[in-house]
Amino acid sequence: MINKNIIKVSLLILLLGTSVYAQTMSLDETINRLGGAGSVEFRWDPFFSSGTFINGSHEASFISGRAGESGSVLLDRRDVINVPLPFLDNGNIRFPEAFVNQITNTFVRHDDVIGDYRVGAIVIDPGHGGVDPGTVWEYTVNGRNMRIMEKDIVLRVSRMLHASLRAAFPDRQVVLTRDGDYNLTLEQRTDVANSLSLKENEIAIFISIHANSSFNRNARGFEVFYLDPSHQRELVDRSLHVGFEDVIPIINWLLEEEIGQESIILANSMLRRLEDAVGDVSPNRGLKSHNWFVVRNALMPAVLVELGFVSNREEALLLNDEAYLMKLSDALYKGIMDFIAFFERTGGSVTIQ
Repeated sequence: MINKNIIKVSLLILLLGTSVYAQTMSLDETINRLGGAGSVEFRWDPFFSSGTFINGSHEASFISGRAGESGSVLLDRRDVINVPLPFLDNGNIRFPEAFVNQITNTFVRHDDVIGDYRVGAIVIDPGHGGVDPGTVWEYTVNGRNMRIMEKDIVLRVSRMLHASLRAAFPDRQVVLTRDGDYNLTLEQRTDVANSLSLKENEIAIFISIHANSSFNRNARGFEVFYLDPSHQRELVDRSLHVGFEDVIPIINWLLEEEIGQESIILANSMLRRLEDAVGDVSPNRGLKSHNWFVVRNALMPAVLVELGFVSNREEALLLNDEAYLMKLSDALYKGIMDFIAFFERTGGSVTIQ
């Protein structure tokens, strides 16, 4: 995943010889040229006819074309070059030598200017607040009326999570969209995340925290949402590419694929940790996709967590218990740590197994 503000377009005019096929390489030959089967991974999506080469912290993503056709390749999530594209020939993919040479040369140059990818910022978004309490339910416990509000639950968990992450990562940005009982618009919440200043090798992640409600008073459990893959965001700043508008849809598609996969992995990491922490008392409702505003407008890996149902008496009382909230916070913390460890171990290249 890359910061949209640092995509640099460099167009290289590379001419093919009279025989397109003679100047191409097989997949095995290409892998050997790029570093060998022990260090180079190739991923192919037959539906989109797109592929990615991965070698350590380097990657090159492309959409195949026709024999002799040139097009855009996204290198290390930061540079776009124009080279002769790989193409399918009788079911086998062929790689123009100019394509392979340019990728190899660019990877070598990038070794001198950029380090491994890392998560440089974590944005925690406690839902609701102020005049917007979220879901509210009242219960009588031992003869006393108890009013339980979503805005209070999520702020308490978010503050715990913020403190844990700050202690673990004093050199990274850990940000609360709100740290008190006041309301922010949905736009303000995502603006906080999208306006963060990041280095070229850094990404941010966004976690929105909520509690659930249902007319079915028996509904219980936790769940984690990521953006529905059918929703396509505008991730590229078009003002940075005046004159090269033809490559923007390709760049945008490649970035959307990467961010989408990273969001699913982040969501799944948090869901597993919630299951470990509270699965014995609260059902795991699973991993889900939805077009929540904050998830679709945070231009980074983003998830929305539902901690449980305030509308269920038993679960509401758990959500009002400080020790239980600490368990939830610790689970979210471990899920984030799992994602960061995996993301940084793979050099910023993640895929869904």
